[in-house]
Amino acid sequence: MLEKALRYIVGLNKANEIHFNGGTFVDKQMTQLKTPKFPTLEVNTLESVVTYLRKIKDERMDEGFGPTIVHIVDATTVELKNVAAPEEGRRDCMVRAKAEVPDFLYGQFYDAESFNIGMQSKFTETEDKGTILQVVGNLKEDAVRTMTDDGVSQVTAVRTGVATVADVKVPNPVVLRPFRTFIEVEQPESKFIFRMREGGKCALFEADGGAWQLEAKENIYNFLREKLQEEIESGKVVLIA
Repeated sequence: MLEKALRYIVGLNKANEIHFNGGTFVDKQMTQLKTPKFPTLEVNTLESVVTYLRKIKDERMDEGFGPTIVHIVDATTVELKNVAAPEEGRRDCMVRAKAEVPDFLYGQFYDAESFNIGMQSKFTETEDKGTILQVVGNLKEDAVRTMTDDGVSQVTAVRTGVATVADVKVPNPVVLRPFRTFIEVEQPESKFIFRMREGGKCALFEADGGAWQLEAKENIYNFLREKLQEEIESGKVVLIA
């Protein structure tokens, strides 16, 4: 009964007015009110996404809800969304997983001590990381100079003993694995340009054109596909990268 009445009112609303018994009752454009939207649940790990889909969504599927769309937005964001409701034309985001990654400013020069700490705490182990730490840790300040042969490579003076120094060539490019995505997956490996300047300052410049982001999304996809294999095969979950 109520639905029929609403449809009648909307039908009368073509002229933005509703007239009844000689009076005008509405002179504004009427639109259907949408169902109240529940707030998005914010989490920080992929394991939280897996737990939600395994423990909570089963009940919603039993109640007739459609599959959940797991959208890998980027290297640090995964969203869980419902299939769009046809009558409302919208798709709610139920859960958003946002990776907590440490800040490291690429292209900015750090003093040797800050750079050393950043390298040790914000990068996973690689051979080039060890080489850079050895150079920076033994750096003799104010001894950095750029070679004139190619304008790219650099040499610097480092301590080789209690009172001796020696010139070493700064490695370039270097292959590193910064923490840039969810901790549950392998951190993408990519190339960087390592530069130094007078005063013992050091910087890293990204040199892979952003290809690491594609690798990170693939790593997230493979992790979720393995963890949610049963849900994906049963049609409860649709995984999109």
